[in-house]
Amino acid sequence: MIRSIERIVTALAATSCFIALAAPAASATSSTGEVAKATAGGIAYLRSLQRPNGEIAGFGGDWSLTAFAGAGVAAANVKDGETGLDARSWYRGAVGNPATWPESSEPAVTEYERASLIAYAAGIDPARVSQTQNLIAQIVAQYQPASPGYYGTPALFNGTVFGLLALEGAKTTKRAQRVPQALLNESVEAIRRNQHVDGGWNYEKVEGNEKAIKSAAEPDMTGAAIAALCGAGVPSSDASVVKGEEYLRSLLTPATGAFAAEFGANTDSNAWAVQGLNACAIDAQGAAFTTSAGKTPIDFLLSQQLAGGAFKYLPSQTGANEYASQDAVRALAGAGFDPSPPKAKKARQWVGEKDFDTSPGLDGLLTLVIDDGTAVDACEVKIAPAAVKTKLGAVLEAAETTSSPAGCVTSFAAVKGKGAITQIDGAPSPAAAQWQLSIDGKTEKAAKASAAIALGDTIYLRLG
Repeated sequence: MIRSIERIVTALAATSCFIALAAPAASATSSTGEVAKATAGGIAYLRSLQRPNGEIAGFGGDWSLTAFAGAGVAAANVKDGETGLDARSWYRGAVGNPATWPESSEPAVTEYERASLIAYAAGIDPARVSQTQNLIAQIVAQYQPASPGYYGTPALFNGTVFGLLALEGAKTTKRAQRVPQALLNESVEAIRRNQHVDGGWNYEKVEGNEKAIKSAAEPDMTGAAIAALCGAGVPSSDASVVKGEEYLRSLLTPATGAFAAEFGANTDSNAWAVQGLNACAIDAQGAAFTTSAGKTPIDFLLSQQLAGGAFKYLPSQTGANEYASQDAVRALAGAGFDPSPPKAKKARQWVGEKDFDTSPGLDGLLTLVIDDGTAVDACEVKIAPAAVKTKLGAVLEAAETTSSPAGCVTSFAAVKGKGAITQIDGAPSPAAAQWQLSIDGKTEKAAKASAAIALGDTIYLRLG
């Protein structure tokens, strides 16, 4: 069963019975060479699906760009023959056009989260895909102020997990942390509060629901959840990660090394669980994940590969499954959900817009995060400056009327002349020049209304 993020495991609840493991074997059963060969075969299969326009055809084809990155292949170098368009150019052209993407008029937040992870892996700055597409801002536009840390519909918890994965994973082109830790920490705590009694997670919100929190988790979202935690700076020794790891170990099937799932062991569930382990630097072939029969989750993934390099979804099937293949490649390559783009040959490693388009009425998007020491607010701001750059004061003014969620900025004040920001939403009181500004994770400095702001910037204002 193939699923997109927004439908992740809606048919899966989790496994209800598991077998206790005997003492594990001491070493990996799949060699480095075997894993490398399987990864290369999977990459060759995915490349064979590419069309002359650069598209990796089929369901899950866009996700293949993250598989390429995880395996060290630059999307800018993936093309069908000498005259074909490369995969990065295809994806940027598809996602960068707001007239055709997303297809829904009210897209789920997972559409932007998936696109951000794919764009980043392809070497496209997710905040500057085009003049009008800033995937970071579009994710933040669905931040839930009434449920701090959540993105999209709170009941669909996968939107929050992938929100954290996308925001912590979308580093700048210089590999700096773009999104402030204060905002990431909100989602870290939301993920902690949604951990089930059995140690895992699933796609539904369980916080505050005693019955739901005692329900069975599932390997897919447990892998994604621990990957999000570790990516946001939580150590693998943290209690939440350790419980997640223990939960995954409880699902191991001795004979195959597969993680059990409600509809049977499958490539996707196993790959996602392995990606979570990869993100937390936990060896999926270490002693803890080697069964009494000497099998590991990596052994199971290798057993799912067909002669042509593709992977099947279920052990009982015989046909190639594109979605399962890109999942398997990423896991076997040792990647998580947010691989960094490899250096491209004869192409720039990064592409993206830098300046606002001065055409009348053409809005550019910015991400604004405001931290007054007691609460963190985040929003998308639309602004159409008459120059290629704008000023912080203009952004705050625009935020009063064009922010999503609304109410991100209700008022602000600045010193005339020097332009120091003295108050935002009534803080501090009395007004004082205590606000600090950081742009795209750079060193903080005194916030001034005259500070230059470029297209796609992530603006962090902290009262300190």
